[in-house]
Amino acid sequence: MAKLVVLYEKPNDQEGFESYYFQNHVPLAQKLPGLTNAKVQKVATSFNTDLNLYLLVELEFESLGQLNAALASEEGMAVQGDVKNLVEYLDKPPIITIVE
Repeated sequence: MAKLVVLYEKPNDQEGFESYYFQNHVPLAQKLPGLTNAKVQKVATSFNTDLNLYLLVELEFESLGQLNAALASEEGMAVQGDVKNLVEYLDKPPIITIVE
């Protein structure tokens, strides 16, 4: 299994972020080919960091190859291109990691 993990810090416009994120960005991500599971979780508390974490997102795929293929797909390009629309609600871009 492979996961794309995204960490968002608290938005400067929480209402605008949540509206755009859940109405626009999440539906794009749900179309990623090979996506087996997706979780969006609000961060209650973080330790050992100065980051004010807000959301933790996990997108699961069967393999790293499928994850990479999903990101390279038309749907993956749409999701990646949409991140610029989220950044207007954030002080910093999200942290994106890929784990196996």
